[in-house]
Amino acid sequence: MERLGLRDGDALIASVMTGFDGHRGWVYYLAVAPDRRREGLGRLLMAAAEAWLRERGAPKLQLMVRTSNEEALGFYEALGLERQEVVTLGKFLR
Repeated sequence: MERLGLRDGDALIASVMTGFDGHRGWVYYLAVAPDRRREGLGRLLMAAAEAWLRERGAPKLQLMVRTSNEEALGFYEALGLERQEVVTLGKFLR
């Protein structure tokens, strides 16, 4: 697992966590400070995450987005990611 971030002085303005499970590369929790969005920071971090995964031999990058998050879906689709025909299952552990 690798955490990548961008700072402006002491302030963390964008971050992403990426990992490789030996089969697929994963991107988790890409975040950009609300007042710094639309500056290309998310695109820059996604490129860094892809480079990190390529260096480790990951054949594919995957990430999960809620179906209701149209803004994020549009962002990732503009970067060339495609919606996949999969079902994600989950269970809350209480």
